[in-house]
Amino acid sequence: MEKKQLQELKILSAKIRLNILEMLEKRGYGHLGGSLSIVELMSVLYGKQLKYNAKEPNWAERDMVVLSKGHAGPAWYSTLAETGFFDKKILFTLNDGDTILPSHPDRLKTPGVDMTTGSLGQGTSVAAGIATGMKYNKSNQYVYLIVGDGELNEGQCWEAFQYIANYKLNNCIVIIDDNKRQLDGYTKDVMNPFDIAEKMKAFGFYVQTAKGNDEEVIDTAIENAKKVENKAVCIVLDTIKGQGIKYFEELESNHSVKFNNEEIIAENHKAINKLKIFIEEGSLCTH
Repeated sequence: MEKKQLQELKILSAKIRLNILEMLEKRGYGHLGGSLSIVELMSVLYGKQLKYNAKEPNWAERDMVVLSKGHAGPAWYSTLAETGFFDKKILFTLNDGDTILPSHPDRLKTPGVDMTTGSLGQGTSVAAGIATGMKYNKSNQYVYLIVGDGELNEGQCWEAFQYIANYKLNNCIVIIDDNKRQLDGYTKDVMNPFDIAEKMKAFGFYVQTAKGNDEEVIDTAIENAKKVENKAVCIVLDTIKGQGIKYFEELESNHSVKFNNEEIIAENHKAINKLKIFIEEGSLCTH
C-alpha cells in the first residue's frame, strides 16, 4: 500500500472514531466498546476493499457487509456517513423515534445497510445464504461477515461456519472481532472461547490472525483471503474493546457506556480534541 493511501485510511479511521464519540455523547449512551474495536476494519473496507456506490446503495454489483454484531451499528453508521451514503448531520439522530439510524442496523431504514442485525448469531446464517446466491449466479462479489467474539456463544454461528466451510464459500470473508470482552465481562470468564483461530481451522477454514488496529495489516489479510481458492476464509482480528481511546479501553463497563458523569464526558472531550488535531494535521500532510 502506498504511504499516501495508508495515511488516508488512518484519517478515515480517525473520522469514524470521532463521529462515534460525538454521536454517542449526544445520545447520552450507546454501544461504545464494540463500535470502537472495528473502526480500522470499517476504514479499510470502505476506504479500499469494498465495491460500492454510495449514490446508488442498491447497486446490483456491490459487495455486501453483514454486521452480525449489530450493536456496533454506530461504527457502521459513522462509516456510511463519511463515505457519502447520507448526510453526517443524521448521525446525531441516532436512536430517535423517527430516525433512519436505529440502535441496531435495519436494511429497510438505512442506506447502505444490506442486512438487519442485532439478534446475535443470525447474521452468520444470512451471510452464508448471500454468499451461496452469489456463487450460484457466478458473481465476483464478496460478502463481508463481521462477527463478535462474545457472539460466538451462539450455536447458530458454528452451524453457519460449518455450512460455509463445507461449501467452500471463499466469497464470504468471515471477520471475527476478538476484543476479549462481552456484555457481562471478559469472554474467557463468561464462556471461554479457547483458541478461536484454531477452532476455525478445525472447521475447515483458511485462517489468518491480524492486529485489528493496523489498517495496513488488515488490508493485507483481506488481500490474502481473496487469493484463496476452494476453501472458506476467516480473519481473526486481535482487537481491544474501546480501541483507540485509552480511557475507554480501560473502562470496566465499556460495552455500553452512559455519558452521565463529569469524568466520562471530560475524557470523551479530550479524545475528541486529539482526534480533531490528528485529522487536521493528517489532512495537511496528504496535500
